[in-house]
Amino acid sequence: MPLESAPHLRTLMQWPVSVDVYGARDLAAVQSSIIDIANAIGEHEPVALLAAADARGLDRRRFSGAVEFWDIPTDDLWCRDSGPTFVKTAGGASAVALIQFNGWGRKQPHAQDARIAARTAERLGLPIIDSGVIGEQGGLEHDGDGTLLAHASCWVNANRNPGLTADQIADRLETALGASKTIWAPGVKGADITDYHIDALARFVGPGQVLIQIDDAMNPDDPWSVAAHRTLAVLKAATDARGRPLQIVRLPEPVNIRARGDDFVSSYVNYYVCNGAVIAPQFGDRRSDDAARALLSDLYPGRQIVQLNIDPIGASGGGVHCATQQQPA
Repeated sequence: MPLESAPHLRTLMQWPVSVDVYGARDLAAVQSSIIDIANAIGEHEPVALLAAADARGLDRRRFSGAVEFWDIPTDDLWCRDSGPTFVKTAGGASAVALIQFNGWGRKQPHAQDARIAARTAERLGLPIIDSGVIGEQGGLEHDGDGTLLAHASCWVNANRNPGLTADQIADRLETALGASKTIWAPGVKGADITDYHIDALARFVGPGQVLIQIDDAMNPDDPWSVAAHRTLAVLKAATDARGRPLQIVRLPEPVNIRARGDDFVSSYVNYYVCNGAVIAPQFGDRRSDDAARALLSDLYPGRQIVQLNIDPIGASGGGVHCATQQQPA
């Protein structure tokens, strides 16, 4: 699986339609954020929006000319989780590594979303490599050079892979994605719908380099803080598939954000790297927003840093990375 910052052919996104999940007002707000993200990416590379032809609330006039529409029905917006995972075969051809999606452990209806990866592969005429595991790509980070990083809480879990051990899951994922080592951190089970996806906390910038959003001091009364610092400890002790210690870059948490919801995901590291740009969130804390922008500019030299207000998606439990999926060139 190529690194996300490798050249893309296009970005895939999904159109959310579930009133049962969002309610009519929140659904409209989330849909507006999807339009903003798609149009921002469209300044840098083509975007394919997956949606039924008669999808609820879909107004094609609000999208830029860089966005095309694929008639693939959807339930929700999380293309990182239910969309296809693209890989390159040994001969350089493209394929889809199928990670079975079951609604984050059967927590949400997903009749259409469970079929998106296979339908996309069929549309593109690509072969499918069945990973043999259930889960979501948002729960998995890869460095493009043989190393995977994940929270065990969303893989070694009876709601996804009953009866499989961490070693068995890692072996299957490594085989499907072309990796040779998996770094496991504990994570947290049951605290959110994802069971703590790694892409809200830590991301591979490149081989041997990890960006993590974390404060200096652990709050022992906050399970998220405890889990984050446990992940940091694992990263400090880990080496990658080539035996190199990891270079860890830290980014502080934002403080004075616009949103007030307890479940709001204020993750700067849930950004998306497209051709020539990094599409990232901003949360209204000017100091933290500016610091995140400066750090991303340093980590991704030569790319434009585009920060968007995507608060409706943050309130729904995700971010820009969660809503996107790259198709490598």
